[in-house]
Amino acid sequence: MRLLWDTHTFLWFVAGSSELSQKARQTIETPSNEHFLSIASLWEISIKTVLGELAIQGSYESVINDVTENGIQILPINFTHTVQQHQLPLHHRDPFDRMIVSQALIEGMHLN
Repeated sequence: MRLLWDTHTFLWFVAGSSELSQKARQTIETPSNEHFLSIASLWEISIKTVLGELAIQGSYESVINDVTENGIQILPINFTHTVQQHQLPLHHRDPFDRMIVSQALIEGMHLN
């Protein structure tokens, strides 16, 4: 299964947080799954740490170590992703979440 991690899923997993559900943890730890993190998530973490809206363990620059150490691939944003985002209903207005959902739909990934 190809999994696109939500930003909070990533942050909770690397921090070992109990906020991450047992089901999500089991899915992440299944060896046959492929793991992806949107570049939008890294952008979100960068912006929110600068604004003081998010505290993370270590520096922002160290986040890439968490990505690589967990075998996560970074998913870039392409034009097709933006077209999908443009067509989504406005159920949620968070631009980062909208992009991550769009990428999951276009790439045929499960959102985790």
